[in-house]
Amino acid sequence: MMSHGVVATVLLAGLTGLGLAGCSGAAGIYNSGEEAAKGSRSGVEATSEAHAGATPDQKWTHCTPGARSKDVTAMKPDTDTTLTIGAFNGWDESWATAGLIKQVLKKDGYTVTIKGFDAGVGYQATADGDIDIITDSWLPVTQAGYIRKYGPKLENLGCWYDNAKLTIAVNKDSPAHSIADLKKTGGSYGNVIYSIEPGAEMTKTIANQTLPMYGLSNIALKTSSTPAMLAQLQKATSAGNNVAVTLWRPHWAYDAYPVRDLADPKNAISNAELIYSFGRPGFEKDHPKAAQLIRNLAIDDAHLSSLEHLIVDTTKRGGQQDTAISRWMADNPDWVNDWIAGKLGSR
Repeated sequence: MMSHGVVATVLLAGLTGLGLAGCSGAAGIYNSGEEAAKGSRSGVEATSEAHAGATPDQKWTHCTPGARSKDVTAMKPDTDTTLTIGAFNGWDESWATAGLIKQVLKKDGYTVTIKGFDAGVGYQATADGDIDIITDSWLPVTQAGYIRKYGPKLENLGCWYDNAKLTIAVNKDSPAHSIADLKKTGGSYGNVIYSIEPGAEMTKTIANQTLPMYGLSNIALKTSSTPAMLAQLQKATSAGNNVAVTLWRPHWAYDAYPVRDLADPKNAISNAELIYSFGRPGFEKDHPKAAQLIRNLAIDDAHLSSLEHLIVDTTKRGGQQDTAISRWMADNPDWVNDWIAGKLGSR
């Protein structure tokens, strides 16, 4: 799956400046308004060690979500049942997975706290043993710099998602199926792709690399903001109109709207990355049952986008993240049972 070549740097660049990448309106998934105000995906790339990750660390390309899984129901309960999970501000999948782990472990008698961090601080806190686990490490490219710096102290708890990437998405019933198709079918979309912030590297990559590589001189890239792009997507799909937007996976919009990605045969945007979980030094020894539960985690796009969508919708209405996650787990009991039984990797 992972053939990065010349586009290895592109994915890192594409994530820089995404801003509130998972946001609905002005904020994504957070425990508080203060965290929402601080949250930004661009924070991950704001330090020199993150930029060092532009060179892919190929050893992280070989992972199957849910590998080394086993049933945790028969495992001896952990002696230490207090756990702190670090979640990256502005990264919806980070809060979603942290919340899932919290809910399951609470039922097993754990006291679990989730704390929000910018990514660099989260990595350091985990390496120093101040928090127990993080669940949102994009590899082999985006966060390889952090792993080079802190990896010797971190315990690899496996990968849980294998389709993290940047895309151009369209409504499902529209004519284009690849980016190249826009040369002939662009008129069906008003010859426009709606993008996010003009300063975002994702926008720059598509404008300066993707469109020229496909010869799409007929297409205009209309920039605004992430909320404005999502509003345009909602407006068009609700009206039954064709629309093309810049998007990324994982994202709740794939559950909220009838959209699909355009194929990118020239790899002109980015290739998929894996998302890993890591523990503090000694975590697996201190929490063998919790560590195994985390190894068992494997989420596909449909389940992850529906979970994120429910969290975003619930918090937007003034509800709590924990409430949304509990409801999602109640609506997906077979998935939860398979997770605990170590069967998600074979789904």
